[in-house]
Amino acid sequence: MRWGLIPSWAKDISIGTQTLNARSETVTTKPAFRESILRKRCLIPADGFYEWQKMGSVKQPYCFEVGEGEVFALAGLWDEWTSPDGEIVESCTILTTTPNSLIADMHDRMPVIVPPDKYDLWLDPDVTDFEAIRDILKPYDASLMRRYPVSRKLNNSRIDDAEAASPVTLDTPTQGQLF
Repeated sequence: MRWGLIPSWAKDISIGTQTLNARSETVTTKPAFRESILRKRCLIPADGFYEWQKMGSVKQPYCFEVGEGEVFALAGLWDEWTSPDGEIVESCTILTTTPNSLIADMHDRMPVIVPPDKYDLWLDPDVTDFEAIRDILKPYDASLMRRYPVSRKLNNSRIDDAEAASPVTLDTPTQGQLF
């Protein structure tokens, strides 16, 4: 699927650049998402996601994982759009929510992580009452997650190396002797 939801009613594909993420707090009121939240929910598998923390003049990337790096599912929405020449484009977006305590010092949003025991409910096309799924859209339990710094090479699109996503040790400045 293409990332950036293109609603079936869109005039052109460009709306997808504005719909990469969907705020869970407003998903029922935004035209691009309000039909999909009720009828076209999906799970997007992941084994981590990244946020950057400004440290002086540089941005340090951190990896966020569930457990010890297990695969988990992000809450997603999808839709199918047909271009004027008949091409069918399937697209999706990731739902976000307020951050948990592990992420809050780096970012004011986090992806919605769906607990495994809620997969069936989230995916059930017969569940069209938003209240039945609202509780899934809360921040994931921080105690079930971990974070660690990774190489700043991660942000360089010319480097395609798994090592860039491996944990690194940050240099911590030492304070000189005061007296």
